[in-house]
Amino acid sequence: MLIHEKRGWELPDRAATSEAVFRDRRRLLKGLAAGPIFASGLAAGLEKAAFAEDADPSAELYPAKRNAKYVLDRPLTDEKYPTTYNNFYEFGTDKSIWRDAQALKVRPWTVKLDGMVEKPMTLDFDDLLKKMSLEERLYRHRCVEGWSFTVPWTGFPMAALVDLARPLGSAKYVRMETFLDPKTAPEQNKFFYPWPYVEGLTMAEAKNELAFLVTGMYGKPVPKQDGAPLRLAVPWKYGFKSVKSIVHFEFTDQRPKSYWEALQSSEYGFWANVNPEVPHPRWSQATERVLGTDERVPTLIWNGYGEFVADMYKGLEKERLFA
Repeated sequence: MLIHEKRGWELPDRAATSEAVFRDRRRLLKGLAAGPIFASGLAAGLEKAAFAEDADPSAELYPAKRNAKYVLDRPLTDEKYPTTYNNFYEFGTDKSIWRDAQALKVRPWTVKLDGMVEKPMTLDFDDLLKKMSLEERLYRHRCVEGWSFTVPWTGFPMAALVDLARPLGSAKYVRMETFLDPKTAPEQNKFFYPWPYVEGLTMAEAKNELAFLVTGMYGKPVPKQDGAPLRLAVPWKYGFKSVKSIVHFEFTDQRPKSYWEALQSSEYGFWANVNPEVPHPRWSQATERVLGTDERVPTLIWNGYGEFVADMYKGLEKERLFA
């Protein structure tokens, strides 16, 4: 999943003026007539407005109380890096995809729980939030591309959603699916990609205490480019497992085939557990570049979370655990 990173003077194909700024072009032109100082301030304000979250009925829930159990061995990454350096393939392959992702409409938003459950249900996202107790957790995040950051996620344990869904004892996996809206997300018009984005966990992984459903970050609702309004965080796995903008949880006895498995099964497997000793077929996983710094640091087995997760994989040594 090595993506070409454009040089500073190259613009991505869709790095055009954001819609919010374009609609306000008349006001911007009036500002220019009023003088350069006023105009520059207005332009900056419009760009800031384009980046800001839409009016969010859940905003009053943040910041949530931090869970002190989950600690970091390095400083938190400055907010500007995880919110402007993103993978969100529904909108494109450039890392500066945050502008394009503002087209995503996160209200109304519904979440479906079905499959092998006692009673299927579809919930409005804000109604789902009312059923959960939010907390903040400090987690490391490691991308399979070899970069990482540390972030204060806000959300709730995935185990709480599993309890809400009341799966049958025969359910072995949770299949998660993101939104499908080609009018909003232009890359979803490309037939050679296996849309919608799908990911999966075993029931044991889904109920592990580290598995976290994210609704916010840095004390605010999670931005669109980072997976609004609901994404997964499984910090012992490579980042592509942490599916964004989830609309569907299906409980099943069949192992889900994930987006990247469907696209390139020789490089991306179901488990995707972080392991510095197992290289990607096209690059090493021994070290990682920490966003916002010039550092390359050693990558840790399980991304440093072995005490929480290693026991789940005993007896599975023959599986492709780390790809």
